[in-house]
Amino acid sequence: MIRITDLKLPVNGGEEQLKKRAARALGIPFEGVINIKIFRRSLDARKKDQIHYVLVVDVEVANEKKVLAKVTGKNISVTPDLSYVFPQGKAECINRPVVVGFGPGGMFAALLLAEMGLKPIILERGGDVESRKKAISLFWEEGKLNSENNVQFGEGGAGTFSDGKLTTRIKDPRCRKVLEEFVAAGAPEDILYDAKPHIGTDLLQSVVQRIREKILSLGGEVRFFAKVSDILVEGGQVEGVVLSDGETIQSNDVVLAIGHSARDTFEMLYEKGAMLEQKPFAMGVRIEHPQRMIDTAQYGEGDKELPPADYRLTYTTKKGRGVYTFCMCPGGYVVAAASEEGRLAINGMSEHARDGENANSALLVQVFPKDFGSDHPLGGMYFQRDLEEKAFALGGGNYTAPIQRVGAFLGKSKEGSTVSPSYRPNTKECNLAEIFPDFMTEAMKEAIPEMGKRLKGFDREDAVLTAVESRSSSPVRILRGDDGTSPWAKGLYPTGEGAGYAGGIISAAVDGILAAEKIFSKNLV
Repeated sequence: MIRITDLKLPVNGGEEQLKKRAARALGIPFEGVINIKIFRRSLDARKKDQIHYVLVVDVEVANEKKVLAKVTGKNISVTPDLSYVFPQGKAECINRPVVVGFGPGGMFAALLLAEMGLKPIILERGGDVESRKKAISLFWEEGKLNSENNVQFGEGGAGTFSDGKLTTRIKDPRCRKVLEEFVAAGAPEDILYDAKPHIGTDLLQSVVQRIREKILSLGGEVRFFAKVSDILVEGGQVEGVVLSDGETIQSNDVVLAIGHSARDTFEMLYEKGAMLEQKPFAMGVRIEHPQRMIDTAQYGEGDKELPPADYRLTYTTKKGRGVYTFCMCPGGYVVAAASEEGRLAINGMSEHARDGENANSALLVQVFPKDFGSDHPLGGMYFQRDLEEKAFALGGGNYTAPIQRVGAFLGKSKEGSTVSPSYRPNTKECNLAEIFPDFMTEAMKEAIPEMGKRLKGFDREDAVLTAVESRSSSPVRILRGDDGTSPWAKGLYPTGEGAGYAGGIISAAVDGILAAEKIFSKNLV
């Protein structure tokens, strides 16, 4: 096929118009286009009166070589083959590989190991999607937290109850493999080509179940409510894991994909002598606006066929600290995301349609090891816990979230509060400065008005701030060598976001694939 880049199409343009433009670019008649497939699509809204899609398309034509010989231009080439290539050979493990955690990193490590014929055992401390839905619903409605089965722990990991955003900055070709597996499991096909793909939590729940079914069909084993309490190490080599019920599972290949909220596992690793280090991360609040306001700010009063608008804002304070928006959820909801008793954490979520009344985004301030107040490898985790405890107390308990209007936060008027907070089970008007250290409060107060200059209405006085957004990334890195394993325990593969090597669904999934490839290569026969 022939690839054409930088092909422009009106927002309401259909397949016929796309074919006509592709034929014109190739200098062939319309009938010469046998088939056309979108590879990449992004929305260009820089000029509100000329909003359009920019596409990369692959075109099937007769006499491809003849057509290519006649056309010129940097935007036309042969379509590259991006198919995932499995490692060659056959591998055999003395004991079945074990995967700890069934979020994106663990799920794709397990899937690849199963596809390679190694029949992994997957251990997930939380429950399957159906049991998670029930536990989370009870938490959101009544404030009753299940500390093992919640937004953070369970099938699919934290991403299952979020927006299912699949954007990533990494350029690894394995990203395509991840997207194709999601589509094969029922995700919308447009995630293969949208520049900002997302699935939505409502669809993602069934997608992860189907991936689990595929792993099982290939000989893998998935065990829920199977919490790892110890890792067996002998002579610098991992020998297996111990579950909280006392069961021991022998294995010389253990993928540790625990997620960024498995704090008790971090503590266990530290106590056993694993090599951990502090890493920077970010914390802050969720900010909510009317979605219609965001649409108008980004698109003007134009075409109603446009998707719900998003945004991404960054700002550097006068003291040099970064403040930025993260995980923006168009038409979404602010959700309770705690995993520990007496500590309050929030996140953002939206369904596939993104048709909620509000838009929300994390508004985060960079936090560095020098801010932790401790040289302890888990200092960042303790910093998180401290702010979560303050948020819990300020809300009055029972996971009522402290909120504050932007106007009040900035010391301005409180009038005209038309934005309704979406967080459940409840909210309480508070002074959020009581939660954060001064450097975080000052940074957000400086950044919000500046961001309002770039996105009209961002600093509107009735916008809602909800605290505390604390789980944007892991505060800990579990060290690993070039072979992907821990220097403390060879055969132990720290993987994904919790280990400090990824920052989202796609990058964590790719890291899981890399771990599986290393296990396969290590065990070649």
